[in-house]
Parts: sequence; structure tokens; C-alpha cells
Amino acid sequence: MNNLDLGVVGNSTVAALVDNQASLVWMCYPQLDGDPVFHSLLGTAAHGGGAFDIALEGLSASRQSYAHNTAILETVLESEDGGRVRVTDFVPRFRSRGRIYRPAMVVRRIEPLAGTPRITLRVRPSGDYGRLPAEVTRGSNHVRYIVGRQVLRLTTDASPGLIVNEVPFILERTLTCLLGPDEIPSEAPGILGARFHDETARYWREWVRYLAIPFEWQDVVIRAAITLRLCALEETGGIVAALTTSIPEFGASGRTWDYRYCWLRDSFFTVRALNRLGATLTMEDYIGYVTNVVTRNGERELQPLFGLQFEARIPEEVIEGLPGYRGYGPVRHGNAAYMQHQNDGYGSVILAIAQCFFDERLQRRGDLALFERLEALGHRAVAVWNTPDAGLWEFRALAHVHTHSAAMCWAACDRLARIALRLDLADRAAFWREHADAIREEIFANAWNNELPSFVSCFGGNDVDASLLLLADIGLIRADDPRFRSTVEAIGQRLKRGSHLFRYAGEDDFGVPETAFTICTLWYIEALAKIGREGEARALFNELLGRRNSLGLLSEGIHTETGELWGNFPQTYSMVGLIHAALSLSRKWEEAF
Repeated sequence: MNNLDLGVVGNSTVAALVDNQASLVWMCYPQLDGDPVFHSLLGTAAHGGGAFDIALEGLSASRQSYAHNTAILETVLESEDGGRVRVTDFVPRFRSRGRIYRPAMVVRRIEPLAGTPRITLRVRPSGDYGRLPAEVTRGSNHVRYIVGRQVLRLTTDASPGLIVNEVPFILERTLTCLLGPDEIPSEAPGILGARFHDETARYWREWVRYLAIPFEWQDVVIRAAITLRLCALEETGGIVAALTTSIPEFGASGRTWDYRYCWLRDSFFTVRALNRLGATLTMEDYIGYVTNVVTRNGERELQPLFGLQFEARIPEEVIEGLPGYRGYGPVRHGNAAYMQHQNDGYGSVILAIAQCFFDERLQRRGDLALFERLEALGHRAVAVWNTPDAGLWEFRALAHVHTHSAAMCWAACDRLARIALRLDLADRAAFWREHADAIREEIFANAWNNELPSFVSCFGGNDVDASLLLLADIGLIRADDPRFRSTVEAIGQRLKRGSHLFRYAGEDDFGVPETAFTICTLWYIEALAKIGREGEARALFNELLGRRNSLGLLSEGIHTETGELWGNFPQTYSMVGLIHAALSLSRKWEEAF
């Protein structure tokens, strides 16, 4: 059994993870990076809090699936005596009164399907990462949970007394639980829950209809796209790297990081994937986010990640009291990587936004004012492209002139030159083209190793890493250039383990990595396709698809021996990689029938 066999529901305000026994094991509140009021994914608090369980007595089997082309999750539970229950979980999202209605609310509908099922509802939120037990009060049709500064209200047509006292009862009719802000709903829970369900299903199916999906692997791409949408906070446009914190890269490795923040690099990949599918609103929201963080950043070096409300300081702390995922700690809040020098961020921002200068479909088009803001980032890229940094892999105690970082600084200048031409700014185009050409020449002189023969991770180095697979993707080198082909071959020889690819082969601050990085495997698959090894690429892609959990989701990494998923979940990088690989490998629609 895969321990990350979880489903995600959300609405770009909040999100929740539900396991295959219908237990809600993770939910941050009141937004994606908030206090995890449900946190049993990382362990139960000392006072017993941390989950919202719907426990079927005598549970013998369960299965989960998403309602077709939606973010609505259905879990069917079966008991030994023939009882059967369906739990439907979703977070409302639909158009209402000229706007998107997306409350910080999760809806749970519990339906009897067969037999005489006996269930227990256990609702045990906590505050301050499990350190504060909830203070509970009840009314005639609701229960209030006061957890620190948060107040959650569970409005329900179940018995509040049975919920508070966790008394088992026979499920004879459909029950609805609306868990969200301390507000009185306008309608009865059952009526409201049914309406919200239908409106939310309609919204997601309409959203999916407009995706430009490939002919093959349609279900893979649709699920990945919906999941990426759930990882964006629509209020500000920020996109989290994952919905969780502290799921280790593997076991007791100590590699437990908080990914509930907006990495400029990761967000670029997410925006680009959704753009390729035609879902451009995420990019338009992200432009607003980046404009804010860049303006607030001023003349300072651009840090690699920010909070969803544009926070620049994200101090990292270890949370005492929660044992960690499967007992593997520590649990962390915040991420010290915000203080690192990572020079690829300038290119990531400019690449993410460049499309808005060329795409006539967009309401928010790039203009001179936006170009001038991006130029400020370009000047920083010119200043730092050949200086040591922590690199894409965020080494905490190592600094080199990383080839990927230099290449992304080249990309910043290259795209600024193209944008300037689009805006008929010939002098600015010439300025940025000159810098791009100079950086490219130096990369080819300092990052190429004739002995391997391959591009290398760092200037003057002897090792390869998976980020070199992106050199053709960003346009630094053509995919049919023999140097790129030999680099892909060197990476396969040095980093491939079975059907999966590691980030790098050597030790880092925590020793030798024990899991393959899923996005690296997907980059490798794309690179193979680019150099004409499509059959091998398709075989690796199909093998990787078999490693997803039962709902089609992926975490950060995979243990190559056990096949288990490890790392934060769901990982936007991994879901992005699925989309790009499918688009690269699929037969064209016009060739299909």
C-alpha cells in the first residue's frame, strides 16, 4: 500500500487531503499556507487532535475516485456485514454574481448505499501545529471549534451531540457537513451541500472543456491540470510548490521541508504547463503576484521564494509535538531557503511572464511599464550570472557557479531582447541581445567538458546533474546539437537508476539522496524524445505513470527499490512534468483517427 494514497480537494483558497478511508488528514486554514487545523498526516497531537474521521464500523474495503473531470472526491467504504457508504468531499468553487465563489469551506456528504452501516464522526481540529486543542461549543445544528485565533463552524444535519461525543450511530439517510468560517449558512445543510456539489461539478467540467489536451493520456493531463489549479492561491496569484510540509524525501533522512510557499522557479513551470493547455488565467493572476513581490523587493537581490501574501521573511522553525510523517521528523514550518542566493530566479520570472507580451487572447497584456519592471530583473541577472549560488537544488552548505543558474540568466536577457522587439524598442533589443550572446558564449566555454563529453553542473566541473536537461528546453542550445545529445546520454549513464533519474550522483549536505526526483525523470523523458529516442521515452513514461497513486497524483520523489512515493504532496513540479511529457510524446489529434 502506498502511504501517500491520498486525494486532494480544493478551490484555490483552501485545500484538503483525504485518505482512502475517508479521513481528512491535512488541511491548512484559512488559506493554503495557513495553520494545519487537520494534521494527522504528520501525526496526532498529544491531546488526540488532528483529523476529521468518518469511521465505518467493521471496515473491510474501500475505494476512491474523482467524479469525472472534477475536483470532487468520492470514497466508498464497505463493512464486513455488507454495509456500504459513500463519502463525497469537495471544496465549493463556481461562478456566482459575476465572480468566482470560493469560500474557505470543505463539504462532506455521507450517503448510505447498502446494508445498515454504523458510523462514527470524529472531528478533532487543532491549532498552532497541534499544540492547541480545540475549544468546542455546540448549538442545535452546528458545532464551533475555537483553535487559537481561528474559529471553525461545522454546520450539519447530523446530530451535533453524536459528533461532539463521538457516539456511533446507524446511517439511515444522507448527511451533510459544512466545515468552514463561523458564519450561519443561508440554507439547510443538505440543500446547500447538494447545490454546491452540482455547481462545483459544473464549474470544473466547463473548465476542463477548454483545455487543449493531447490525444493520448488525456486523463493524466486533466488530473494534473486540475491539481495544479488547486495549488494556486487565487487571491494573490501565488502558487505553492506543494500543499504539505515535512513529508521527508525518504525515511529518517532529515530532509523535511516546508513547500507551502511560492518558489519563483516552480511557479514558472506551473504557469508554462497551464499555458500550454490554454489555461492562461493562472498566468494572469501570477503576473499580479510577481509584480507585487518585485516591487516590494526593490533593488535587493531577488530571493527564490516568497509567502503567498508576498511575505519576504519565511523563518524556518522545528515544530515540537508532532512526530512527523510515519514518525519521521522533524516537522518544519517556514523555509530557510528564502535567504539563499539562487540566481535562476530572474530568468524564471521573465520566462513566466513573457507570453503576455505575445498572446492576443489575454485581457492583461504586457506593456512598456511591465517591460521596464522586468528590465530591472534583467540588470540583476547580468550582474550575478557568473557568481556562485546555491543552485536549483538549494544546497545549504555548497556554492558554485551553476550552469543552470547561468543559463536562466541568459534566458532572462534573451526574452527581454525578444520582448523589446515586440514593443518596437530596437535599442533595448540590441542591448539585451548583446548581453545574452555574451553570457551564452561564456557558458559554452566554461560549462562544457570535452572529456565526458557533456555540459557539467558547475563551471569547470566534472559532474552532471538533471537540470542540464533543460538547456534545450529554454533555447540555449538546439536539441539536435551533438553537444546536447551527448549531455543527455551522459546524464542517463550517470544518474539513471532502473527507470528513474536522480538529481545528481554525489553527496550533498545530508549525504547521498535515496530517492529519485520525479521531475528529473520526466525531464529525461522529454529530452529523450527531443533527441529521437521516442520509443524509450514512451516506455519510461508509461512505467512512471504506474507509480502514481490510485488517483493519479504524485509526490516529489520515488524510492527506486520499493516504488513508494516520498516527499511533499502533491508536488507541482511532478504534475507539471506529467503534462509536458504527455504533450511531447502524444500522437497529434489529426494523426489519431
